[in-house]
Amino acid sequence: LIGRLMFELPEEMGLIAIAVQQTQGKGRGGNVWLSPVGCALSTLHITIPLHSNLGQRIPFIQHLVSLAVVESVRSIPGYEDIDLRVKWPNDIYYSDLMKVGGVLVNSTLLETTFHILIGFGFNVNNSNPTICINDLITKFNKEEGRKLKPLTADCLIARTVTVLERLIDIFQEKGPNGVLPRYYKYWVHSGKQVRLHSEEGPVAWIVGVDDYGFLQVHEEGKGVESVHPDGNSFDMLRNLIVPK
Repeated sequence: LIGRLMFELPEEMGLIAIAVQQTQGKGRGGNVWLSPVGCALSTLHITIPLHSNLGQRIPFIQHLVSLAVVESVRSIPGYEDIDLRVKWPNDIYYSDLMKVGGVLVNSTLLETTFHILIGFGFNVNNSNPTICINDLITKFNKEEGRKLKPLTADCLIARTVTVLERLIDIFQEKGPNGVLPRYYKYWVHSGKQVRLHSEEGPVAWIVGVDDYGFLQVHEEGKGVESVHPDGNSFDMLRNLIVPK
């Protein structure tokens, strides 16, 4: 529905589809995305000029959306220490332990404008099959003696879109360096090890992301290189490959 509508609307009009539950949710690589009641589920349409900072670095969109989801919670006064984080390239995590959400981005270039469909889903109020954001808030309240209220999916969708708009504006004005300090503040990877090429390949250490959103790693004696995922759909960081 939204894919058909997005080319028909005036440029200045925003478009978002929100679901309480999905029966045919899609994940990365054609995987099924489970979408029970209690999750924040939406698809947002945005346009990005090709000849702009973000238009020249379109892969960065998924990082901005992941950051926006995390900040939708952690930018609320009192909720700054809820341990919600980003996992490169498109996952939302509780600490580095469990996935609570994800982002899927599809783009179409029409003349000099990217039409971007951003699907994001994250578990707000459903304790199964892993953990949800309100579980993290309950846990935090118990440990810290606080009384933070549970959050709602509609509130967090609205906050995510608002934060994303600001992040896009900052990126367009300042480029990657305008947003990366905020991204690194919440990501799970600093100093973590990965294997290159295969499970028996050389060890490298994650150092950051490059100007196009690809992961940068440091392999001993070889300096810093940008790497791509190997296509493994279960764990994006199981193996990474160095592009030629």
